[in-house]
Amino acid sequence: MTHMKNHRRGLTLIEMVVTIGIFAVIMVTLINSILLFYRANGVAIEQSYQIESARRGIELLVRDLREAAYADNGAFPLASIASTSITFYSDTDRDSATEKISYELSGTTLIRSVVNSSGNPIGYTEAPDASQVSTYVRNEEEGSPIFRYYTVSGTEISDYNEIVDVVFIKISLVVNIRPVRAPEEFTLRSSATLRNLRPQ
Repeated sequence: MTHMKNHRRGLTLIEMVVTIGIFAVIMVTLINSILLFYRANGVAIEQSYQIESARRGIELLVRDLREAAYADNGAFPLASIASTSITFYSDTDRDSATEKISYELSGTTLIRSVVNSSGNPIGYTEAPDASQVSTYVRNEEEGSPIFRYYTVSGTEISDYNEIVDVVFIKISLVVNIRPVRAPEEFTLRSSATLRNLRPQ
């Protein structure tokens, strides 16, 4: 009678160590790939959010500029202009009083400040109500002005003392949350005509 022996052989210690090592390498590679994917998507989502925020900010800026008017104390609609800032008077809240509004780049943040008229005689001496319009603004780093000013004939104004000649303003905002990595800078452009100016 022949006896058949059934030899069941398990994994040796070396085989088990090699198997665990291969499994660990595969898992580390897979986890790194997933993390890289989420990081890349996170940057893209954040960039999209900042671009949308900047777009809404430019829409508000253009609306404010189009309503620029003489101040309650009779001051000219534009108070000051520069490549990265502008101050003007406008009735933005439709309350029949004209506010003093400033848009100014502070570092990489575009700030909107509003001052209500008050007092007798009327002035603009209250503390400004400031809010962020857009962050991660890269105009200064890119050497690109946010505001460009034009006369009625379409000539660009380079001397910011010629404030009474401004009738048209172009706005360009460069946004990028991570300048050293893709996606690259995104530029939003718009323009506004100052409708309520009387000839000087």
